[in-house]
Amino acid sequence: MPESAVRNLNAVSRTLLIPLYIRAQENRRPDPIVRDPQALELAGRLGLDFSSVVSSRKEGEWVSMLMRMREFDRLAREFLARHPDGTVVDMGCGLDTRFGRIDNGRMRWVGIDQPEVVGWRKDLLGETPRSRLVGSSLLEFSWMDALRAGAHESYLFLAEAVLYYLEEADVRKLVCGIAARFPGAGLVFDAFAPLVIRTHPHTPDVPAVHWGLKDDRDLEAWAPGIRLTGRSDYLGQPEPRLGAFRFLRYVPFMAGMIRIVQYRLGESPAAGRQEEAWTQSTR
Repeated sequence: MPESAVRNLNAVSRTLLIPLYIRAQENRRPDPIVRDPQALELAGRLGLDFSSVVSSRKEGEWVSMLMRMREFDRLAREFLARHPDGTVVDMGCGLDTRFGRIDNGRMRWVGIDQPEVVGWRKDLLGETPRSRLVGSSLLEFSWMDALRAGAHESYLFLAEAVLYYLEEADVRKLVCGIAARFPGAGLVFDAFAPLVIRTHPHTPDVPAVHWGLKDDRDLEAWAPGIRLTGRSDYLGQPEPRLGAFRFLRYVPFMAGMIRIVQYRLGESPAAGRQEEAWTQSTR
């Protein structure tokens, strides 16, 4: 991906460079929060100057992003422990290398992103028989119909650092579209409280955010069968490298303004049986 190609990315798509750079730098440490040698190799191959992208970000902010990535990976692995042959769908996958971090040798992974991002990703990372890419806007539902043709029972949809860039009407359209086509699927995304949305900085390298989630159960009213199944206030976890953000551990209300939420999108009989079997096996 040459420098000129990066300059042509829109503000949201340019954010794909930030987590790649952070993961690469993290893997120079002996104790990385997220272990991802592929990111280090890829950043070296790109040979880009990331300083303009990350210059305004302090280490505590970097660490919070790594903690978020680690939590998404953990939740994906939990899903695969229940559904070893399941499909993980990364919406807005950018240049993330999650497939390599969570692969159990049986899962399938699908990455969705804008066509220009997917084109670069194919050149840089390629596809495999169990990992493929789809170039599409998330709001053009043809990608969902193509995914359904695979006829896999168990799906987990991940949206890391994606949904708050959309308007609420578009988030609702997306969530309801997935729920209608993939009953029983899981959905995991990170959410901002409305106060965070109102105070979020907006610069050429920090695109505007729009949608804040006031109450985690609000989604349950969007379509029949949507159910909140979990929540992670990951910034409340002990992590010395968080710097000034460490105080959030002691103020749960503030730590919860940025969190990861998990939903079941409707119910399918097979999904219900699998979940019941998993629950009984872990008692």
